[in-house]
Amino acid sequence: MAIENLNIVRFAPSGKDSFHETVISHVNFYFKSNNISPYANTTMWVKTAVMLLLYFVPYVFMVLGFAKGNAWIFFGFWFVMAWGMIGIGTSVMHDANHGTYSPNKKVNSFIGYILEIIGGYAVTWKIQHNQLHHTYTNIAGLDEDIDSIKLLRFSPRQPLYWFHKYQYLYVWFFYMMMTLFWMTAKDYLQVIRYKQHDLLIKHNVSLKQAIFRITLYKLFYYAYIIALPILFSGMPWYFVIFGFLLMHFTAGLFLSCVFQPSHIVETSTFELPVITNGKREMEDSWAIHEVENTTDFGPDKPLLTWFIGGLNFQIEHHLFTGICHVHYPKLAPIVKKVTADFGVTYHVESTFWKALRGHVRMLKKLGKN
Repeated sequence: MAIENLNIVRFAPSGKDSFHETVISHVNFYFKSNNISPYANTTMWVKTAVMLLLYFVPYVFMVLGFAKGNAWIFFGFWFVMAWGMIGIGTSVMHDANHGTYSPNKKVNSFIGYILEIIGGYAVTWKIQHNQLHHTYTNIAGLDEDIDSIKLLRFSPRQPLYWFHKYQYLYVWFFYMMMTLFWMTAKDYLQVIRYKQHDLLIKHNVSLKQAIFRITLYKLFYYAYIIALPILFSGMPWYFVIFGFLLMHFTAGLFLSCVFQPSHIVETSTFELPVITNGKREMEDSWAIHEVENTTDFGPDKPLLTWFIGGLNFQIEHHLFTGICHVHYPKLAPIVKKVTADFGVTYHVESTFWKALRGHVRMLKKLGKN
């Protein structure tokens, strides 16, 4: 589904003493009263180092030939790199490109370049994630996170086909392919589409510049991730290709299973704009819409929270994208109380597995009339 004109969709105004204004006030008070910065702290910087090491140390060992002649160790390096890639995506790149490491934009930009090192392109990511997903969450035609291929139906507002009743079975294959598709074709397809809708202007980049940079980054990525291991690891080239696919299939599947249960669930409303005096407007304010279309999970699972960069606190993240994720566990009770005060439902699942089962139930539901 094509991106529609963003300028013709408006959310209802929040108003004075609104939910949004109140929750912002309470969160600001928390940081001020505790004399805490909303940006990265020592824990965040240590985690950043750990995630980078988790990806690059196995890679260096592999290229230096430490696994030569031993397929189990060789593929083990790729598997560990997959988890390093996941950690970089959820705990490093994500925060940097949201600007939450530091109030200094140059610091965030510098750290955000890790996305290019692992095969992506920050400009297209920011447009899809920051501009579209975080502004128009679960709105068909505007949120590209739910506007997928024809074989997948992620919203009740999208066309239904007979094969969707089986999507809960085959969707996992496409989840496995997510990062591989991203690192090959997705950035090119997106940048062309975003140019057509004037979404590159904000990032001060032309289509030619974007395509040139994407190509340059991809060449660099495939040179070090495939060419160097083939040349120096001491393993056959097809072992390298298999290891590369193992890394991407592992990362793609897990990342999809982290993101999807936060939005593609039965509690989400998937509301569309209504026509009022020729204008397309949302009935709810933006903050209310975000809470109604987002679900937290595993709030009492510190290891899960640590590894996936607080993305199990999606409500807090959507309301406060400019705050580093290490603060989300402390903000969650504050947000939950304000939602209760305003009669807004705060959706949360106690564990990751319950959230994932909820996502599967929604996939089944979306496969029916």
